[in-house]
Amino acid sequence: MLSKKPTIRRRGIYLLPNLFTTGALFAGFYAITSAMGGRFETAVVAIFVAMILDGLDGRVARLTNTQSEFGAQYDSLSDMVSFAAAPALVMYLWAFSSLGKLGLFAAFVHMAGGALRLARFNTQLETADKRYFQGLPSPAAAAILAGFIWICIEYSYDLDVFRFFALALTISTGLLMVSNFRYSSFKEIDLKGRVPFFVAIAVMLAIAFVMAQPQTMLFLLFLGYAISGPVVTLVMRKRRLQGRKS
Repeated sequence: MLSKKPTIRRRGIYLLPNLFTTGALFAGFYAITSAMGGRFETAVVAIFVAMILDGLDGRVARLTNTQSEFGAQYDSLSDMVSFAAAPALVMYLWAFSSLGKLGLFAAFVHMAGGALRLARFNTQLETADKRYFQGLPSPAAAAILAGFIWICIEYSYDLDVFRFFALALTISTGLLMVSNFRYSSFKEIDLKGRVPFFVAIAVMLAIAFVMAQPQTMLFLLFLGYAISGPVVTLVMRKRRLQGRKS
């Protein structure tokens, strides 16, 4: 009898989604190098580019059925660079280098918060409620810092006036990432379904409004999202307590 040849399992990675992840990783790295060269506006734009690419890699993987454990881990490492290390370093070089250890501490709180947030997300991936994120997502935290820097540069605000506000903002984003506040994941929104015509018009107007003033609108949108976490959590807790009493 002829012996059956052993099945050879091919090892490799899916190219397409990991290309987007690599692009996001490069954008985060480019943000750091741009800040080191004093090009802070370029640095913050690179962080927003990383956000777009990070949002695309997972969707491309699901659409092409190319999800993998490697891709998930690679995405987390990319997020660590683009949304934890890059915003912290850009903010430090832009506003905190003259503050000594206090500035170093604030930047580290954001970076460490991002690292802990990503580690917790990975360990709770199978058990977490898909409708909510626990803690502020790291891309949103990065967008708040990048948007704030962009606004100050665009309108030539005096850095000395806003330096300590930037300090508080940076520490706050780091702490919000490791908080237990619930943030909507928006995964319940059906993008494939039909919507009324006025909804399509409203979306187009919103996009046009954001594009007209991207610095201000992006900062305000993500700041509002950051504030929504404590509000949603308190409302849910209040309803839960009322349900127990009734």
